[in-house]
Amino acid sequence: MSELTGADRVRADAAARGLEVEIIERPAANSLEEAAALMGITPADIVKSLVVKRSDDTYVFALVPGGRKISWSKLRAVVGVNKLQLPDASLALAATGYERGTITPLGSTTAWPVVADASIAGRRVSMGAGEHGRSLFVDADRLIDAFGATVADISDPE
Repeated sequence: MSELTGADRVRADAAARGLEVEIIERPAANSLEEAAALMGITPADIVKSLVVKRSDDTYVFALVPGGRKISWSKLRAVVGVNKLQLPDASLALAATGYERGTITPLGSTTAWPVVADASIAGRRVSMGAGEHGRSLFVDADRLIDAFGATVADISDPE
């Protein structure tokens, strides 16, 4: 699959999961707020896909809406470990096949478990689409179902 672009990997994985996604091109943004304004949505409608490293060198995707940040204590409790960290950009790329700012569980080179913040449920959200200059839109509930994601309160206000 490595010949495919990031967006192609996202589309192929979404199709395999029976998940409808809309991928749009958008201008580069310097912040999540700027990206939201460019797409005509609120920052809370953008879900950050954060790849989080466990101490055994395995990973978890944490899906957190704009305006919120990972609550490390809450996420550790949900994952059932006492140590988690954000890996450096090279480890995140190796773990997912995506560069920071483009990461999504869809089409990841390894299918890591997904934990979604409860606040994204019931919404249509935007997230990384596997390459810079693109965003995808998806129904959060369908995304959660497609990954069998754990839904929990894992965030705090930024």
